[in-house]
Amino acid sequence: MSGLYLLGVIALWLWLTRLMWKAWRRGRRAVNADRRRLWNALAIVAGLLWFGASFWYGGGRKYYYDWQVEKLCAKDGGVKVYETVKLPAEEYDQYAKRNWILPHITQEKSADKYYYEVDYHHYRKGNPQMTRRQAKIIRRSDGKTLGESISYSRGGGDLPGPWHESSFICPPISKDRPGLEVSIFLRGDKK
Repeated sequence: MSGLYLLGVIALWLWLTRLMWKAWRRGRRAVNADRRRLWNALAIVAGLLWFGASFWYGGGRKYYYDWQVEKLCAKDGGVKVYETVKLPAEEYDQYAKRNWILPHITQEKSADKYYYEVDYHHYRKGNPQMTRRQAKIIRRSDGKTLGESISYSRGGGDLPGPWHESSFICPPISKDRPGLEVSIFLRGDKK
């Protein structure tokens, strides 16, 4: 389906470009020199608008939303720790082995000491989409938020086609930047 859509977009673009080219050629044949200059000026303006809109659709909007993501991320993105917790070595190792998978608030049980909550806010839906993700780790006993992680992302905005859409996340995911769980839970001594 997306391959046909891409061909349709290209065909429409080529057809409209050809139509504008023919209109310009017809206007240039005018006998009056002032009218020819007017047609040339209109053709330059229309051509700049046409190609500018084409480049915007083809990639410019992607860079615009990446810039918006970076701007929002600079305000409040990243990991914020409100309280650290020293876990016994065995418990720490158990969580680390499971890649710090804590139960979600909808799946937490009375035996779970900690759970997480995630909230998504969609600034823009569609193509491209722009989203804010806020994850919190909460202690069950007192309901206190131990820390939160806020990230912003853009997905899509590419030319349609059979390829996977691009994305942009801020702050970027990397091994150098500790995650929320590793920042909150510290390894205690073995007993």
